[in-house]
Amino acid sequence: MEKRTKDNPWKLQTPPLSSEYEMYVDEKDGVEIIVCTVGKTVLHYDYRALADLHAMLKEHGDWMELGSKDEKAEAKEGTVEYWGRSPDNPLGGWYGLKKGLRGRFGMYIPPLMEELGLAEVEHNKRNNRMRAK
Repeated sequence: MEKRTKDNPWKLQTPPLSSEYEMYVDEKDGVEIIVCTVGKTVLHYDYRALADLHAMLKEHGDWMELGSKDEKAEAKEGTVEYWGRSPDNPLGGWYGLKKGLRGRFGMYIPPLMEELGLAEVEHNKRNNRMRAK
């Protein structure tokens, strides 16, 4: 899987195509992470999220609602966002790594999955879904 650096990040758009952001792969405390920069906000996600989400979507076998929410907001069960923070996922919890900014998994990870050819993502104004390729 292609890995980009800070000097050559992926330039992505949110699923509704309303905002641009950048992502690249780095290392923190010996763990590979995805650094996501949205304006001046920097979020971190565990790099394993890509393989784990792809495997879950393949097993799910159909479209799944993204359901993006901030960390403090309750995620709707059965969504990508819910899975990205669920104690039942392979990590046993949050793929988001920065306290207070661990949410929005369902907003920022799906376009990267699409860019890498791992998933299809809808681009409607709201209620977007994704599925494994």
